[in-house]
Amino acid sequence: MSDILLLDDPAPMVRRLTLNRPEKRNALSNDLRAQVFAALEAADADPEVRVTILRGAGSCFSAGYDLGGGAAAPYPFHTAAGAGHWSRHVVEGCFRVWDLAKPVIAQVHGWCLAGGSELATACDLVYVAEDAQIGYPPVRMMSPPDNQFHPWLCGLRPAMEMMLTGDAIDGVEAVRVGFANRAFPADQLDAQVLAMAERVAKIPTDVQQMNKRSVHRAMEIMGLRAAIRAGAEIQALALTTKSSRETFAKFSEGVSQALDARDGAFGDYRTSSPAAHPRGGGDPS
Repeated sequence: MSDILLLDDPAPMVRRLTLNRPEKRNALSNDLRAQVFAALEAADADPEVRVTILRGAGSCFSAGYDLGGGAAAPYPFHTAAGAGHWSRHVVEGCFRVWDLAKPVIAQVHGWCLAGGSELATACDLVYVAEDAQIGYPPVRMMSPPDNQFHPWLCGLRPAMEMMLTGDAIDGVEAVRVGFANRAFPADQLDAQVLAMAERVAKIPTDVQQMNKRSVHRAMEIMGLRAAIRAGAEIQALALTTKSSRETFAKFSEGVSQALDARDGAFGDYRTSSPAAHPRGGGDPS
């Protein structure tokens, strides 16, 4: 067990991973990502585990990748270098979760933004707090997602609105458009997710992995894997645009200031009321 990723077994056959950088709103540094992948793979190989829950400590699930330097090398695993390395690396990470034999459940509360939303969507089931805030604000000044799940999960119109505004949706709306399975009051989320995990764990892994793959293969036949990999190349191309380069240049002056400049005209995320969206380390990104 590490300081930034906590592991426990809250019920028979259930492993739970807790992102534990609450002071950074669980920003996904490469160190944290590496530990998540290792813990998921260890659970996949453990005969005493049938399902894994992934959640965040503190006020949120995850506000995104760690733009304050935590996304630099070393990386959790090797991905071919060259143009587009980061976006391909992220997509490969999402498919590492997708391709596990055992189900993974995302338990989402508070912020679930950018890289945090990509991590959640890589999981097999997603349960959210009703007041969770899920979005991809980098579309405003930087690029579309690395892992372009929106049209696959949410459909054309909701996906297009999220991509063209960068606005967040709450947990209830996330269920309506297909991002999540169910939404619960925040104070019931832990218990409800654990109850669902226990139901999933009743099915032996040798059967459950076939059940999981049957759904994934159907999505892949429709083109999901190829489309998301193609989307990673578009994301890499977007980072070469003038607006994207200017946004990244502002990070050298301070990540918080750059994100405030991005979202100020919209009056949301960091630029909304402190009571609704507390500031602190780990910027929504």
